[in-house]
Amino acid sequence: MDKLFTRPFVLASAAHFLHALSYYFLLALPGYLKQVGATEVGIGLLVGTASAAAIGIRPPLGRFMDTRGRRAVLLAGGALATLASASYFLVSGFGPLIFALRVVHGSAEAMLFAALFAFASDIVPESRRIEGIALFGVSGLIPMAIGAALSDVIIQRGGYKPLFAVATAAALLGALATLPLRDVPHQPGEPPRGVWASVTERALVPLWVCGLAFATSLAAPFAFMKTYASTHGNGDVAPYFSAYGVAATLVRVFFGRAPDRLGPKPVLYPSMVAYVAGLFTLLLGERPHVMEISGFLCGIGHGFVFPILLGMVVTRANERERGAALSVFTALFDLGNVIGGPLLGLVARRAGYGVMFASSAALAISGLVALTALDRPGEVTRR
Repeated sequence: MDKLFTRPFVLASAAHFLHALSYYFLLALPGYLKQVGATEVGIGLLVGTASAAAIGIRPPLGRFMDTRGRRAVLLAGGALATLASASYFLVSGFGPLIFALRVVHGSAEAMLFAALFAFASDIVPESRRIEGIALFGVSGLIPMAIGAALSDVIIQRGGYKPLFAVATAAALLGALATLPLRDVPHQPGEPPRGVWASVTERALVPLWVCGLAFATSLAAPFAFMKTYASTHGNGDVAPYFSAYGVAATLVRVFFGRAPDRLGPKPVLYPSMVAYVAGLFTLLLGERPHVMEISGFLCGIGHGFVFPILLGMVVTRANERERGAALSVFTALFDLGNVIGGPLLGLVARRAGYGVMFASSAALAISGLVALTALDRPGEVTRR
């Protein structure tokens, strides 16, 4: 069996873990913004602003990675993420400063997200591609459980300033972990065509549609779980995100080879159904353990949906244009925030959180329907 846990894989996983930990510490940021005067719609617009900045840098980012490598992007993204995390200490109101910081932070996250997964796709064996990507993704899921639990404790004991401090420390350590990484050389061939070629590639379009629907759906729990929990409970998001992270980790560790053995789609469909079931579970309101059950079901779904779609992108994309293709794929999650943040925030404000979560579930199902309708079995990109 091809070796998976190489030194570069472990180092990249450590960097992913630390940057993700910094990110998940800041999932509680909407709670701070509510304290300084933000509304649900304002928070949604802020989420959309950060994501719009990330989308804006994707075209040059994808081409840069394909022509100059992943390492430079990792180093620059780590430095920006550290700077942005430290700058939250300066925020005392909901105004231009927080929007500017979210632009910088969104750009940094875009760089790290795309470059880390591009690097991981370069180093995992082809025979274990989805398994390798799924296990690499675990290093970004474990921090979900840790960050969600610790952020609530830190806020309860010391407020938001200590939270910003630990988020900054995690980002700095993540940046340091990328220093030993080196780019993987690729076979010479035709020059990469750029990001637009990946966007319009017939074999990839169904994956873009499904991925965007799923990404837009994710805006509901990730942007609004803190405000939902504050409105319908004690404000504690740890039960949801801890269960989410644990479930996603378990399915990847113990069943990570299933998509490579059974094929991606037979695992993708039930996984998306599990995610949707988790969102509908939130409609049960304040009944016991609703947050834990919902998080566990959503985590099972996300645990497979993301690496399966990403693995299908890597398989279908031209190897010399992998950076561009993965920039497009990761951009879907920024675009999902741009669309889903303001839209679902408006739904929550006017119709309530129950309607918002139901709308989010419908989006995810629509993506699966679109994939089924648009995909052509056996279609692959020219190599």
